[in-house]
Formats: sequence, structure tokens, C-alpha cells
Amino acid sequence: MFQGAAQLNLDAKGRLAIPARHRDGLVQAGNGRLVLTAHPHRCLLLYPEPAWEPIRDRILATPSFDPRSAAAKRVLVGNARDGEIDAAGRILIAPELRDYAGFEKQVWLVGMGSHFEIWSDAGWRRQHETAFEALAGDQPPPGFEGISL
Repeated sequence: MFQGAAQLNLDAKGRLAIPARHRDGLVQAGNGRLVLTAHPHRCLLLYPEPAWEPIRDRILATPSFDPRSAAAKRVLVGNARDGEIDAAGRILIAPELRDYAGFEKQVWLVGMGSHFEIWSDAGWRRQHETAFEALAGDQPPPGFEGISL
């Protein structure tokens, strides 16, 4: 289970060092194989390959002639890249994906249970503001009705 957020820096070649607390879990969950892809919210998704495969299969099973389904396929599957963690504990983020997500030097690695989101610093800050505004109301989001913190 991946959780928590970490502010990290990309190196000059576009590599991201995965924090040690997540590295072994990612390698073990994916047998060393990872998938990095784009998300419509302009962040990237990092999955252990076995966790990504059933999601990819469900996406590919959607109607190809529906414009929204086709667009989602292009973003999620069309941008997917296979990868692995190198000996120094880093993953390489392709230039196209860095550009898509608006990455500069600082990024955020955010654990989402089965996978990670990777956000630009500006994108993560916008998400926080949006979340605070959305949660300011007196009604919980769908599915949160019975949750007590």
C-alpha cells in the first residue's frame, strides 16, 4: 500500500529517485516492472505492472467509437511507458511525459494505495486548493458518507 506525499527533484536527465520507503514495495509489487502513464488531470501515474494490467484491459474494452472513451484510451494507454527502477533507485520519465505534466525540477510523488501520482509542484499546489474548496461544504463526497475520522 502506497501512501503519503514526498517533494522530490528530477535530475538533469529526467530521472526521479524513488524514496527508500517505497522502493522495495514497488519492486516487489511489480516484480521489477513498472508502468508510467499520463492522467487527464495533467499528472502522471506510476503503477507496478501487475496492478496496471487489469486497469489497462478495462480501458481498452471501452467503446472505440465513443469520443470520450477514445480520448481516455489515447491519454492513458497511448502514453503508457514500461520501465523499471535502476540500480540507483531511480525511474526515467520520458521527455514527452515530463512536458505533458508540466514538470520542472520539483515534483510530488503521492501514494494512492495501489499506485502513485506524480505532480508538478504547481499542479500539486492547485490540487490542494481545489480539494480544500471542494471539501469546505457541509456534505461529504460520494462514498464518504459513513466514514468517520
